[in-house]
Amino acid sequence: MEVYIEKLSDQFSAPYDLLLLADPSKAIVDDYLSRGVCYTASLEDEVVGVFVLLRTRPDTIEIVNIAVKENYQGQGLGKKLLSYAIQIAKEMNIKTVEIGTGNSSVSQLALYQKCGFRIVGVDHDFFVRHYDEEIYENGIQCRDMIRLRMEI
Repeated sequence: MEVYIEKLSDQFSAPYDLLLLADPSKAIVDDYLSRGVCYTASLEDEVVGVFVLLRTRPDTIEIVNIAVKENYQGQGLGKKLLSYAIQIAKEMNIKTVEIGTGNSSVSQLALYQKCGFRIVGVDHDFFVRHYDEEIYENGIQCRDMIRLRMEI
C-alpha cells in the first residue's frame, strides 16, 4: 500500500469528511486549520487520511487532528501518518510532540501508546465544555481529553 503524504496546497479545500471524523465541530476544525498546517495522505487519487500540525509553544507541536477514512482503518495507515508527523517535527527541530484524544477513543489511545506517546494528563470535561452535542464512541460518553506526549 503506497501512500503519498503531502502538505495541503492553498488551492485545495480541506478534506472535511475526514477532519470531522476526528473532530465533530466544524468551528473548532476551522479554528485550528487557520493556525496550523494540514497534510493529506492519498492512495492513487483518493484522499484517505489527514492530519493537522499546530505549533503550540517553542519546541512543541501538537497533532490536533488525525483521521483515516473508515474503510481504510486497521491497515496501518494511522501509524504511517503519526510517523510522518513525527518526522516533520524532527525536521523542524521540535523537541516535544503532543496529541489529545477522548476518553472514549479506545483504539486511538492504544495506537498512540504503541507509537511511543505517554499519557501526561487529563483535561476533565473538555468535550462537555467545548462541544454543544454529546459525543459517544464505543458506548462511552466522550467527556475528558486524554493528553499524550512524546519527547523526540
